[in-house]
Amino acid sequence: MGNYLTFNINDVEPEFGAPPADRVLAGDPQFTTWSLEEADGGLYSGIWEASPGKWRIAYDEWEYCSVLSGYSIVTEDGGDAVHLRAGDRMILKPGFKGAWEVIETTRKDYVIRL
Repeated sequence: MGNYLTFNINDVEPEFGAPPADRVLAGDPQFTTWSLEEADGGLYSGIWEASPGKWRIAYDEWEYCSVLSGYSIVTEDGGDAVHLRAGDRMILKPGFKGAWEVIETTRKDYVIRL
């Protein structure tokens, strides 16, 4: 293999989870994550999917994501709501605090840098 990776979701064992109970604001959101890479130095990438619900989020890292399907609303504390649908992209910066609300099951690909 060279200095690149290819990614086929069918070749990756999914991980299942949910936000911590004390962060859930509504519903029963459940996560499925297909992790592509956890590189030395704190670079993570893959595909994440969440079912409807709303929970508090707080970022200590950079995240770039591109919504593949579904509909979510991300709202920074004291800020405007950002509506995310298929084709939308977002960068969340360290220090971001707010809420993530999944209206329709949402799937995104992501790259996180610690």
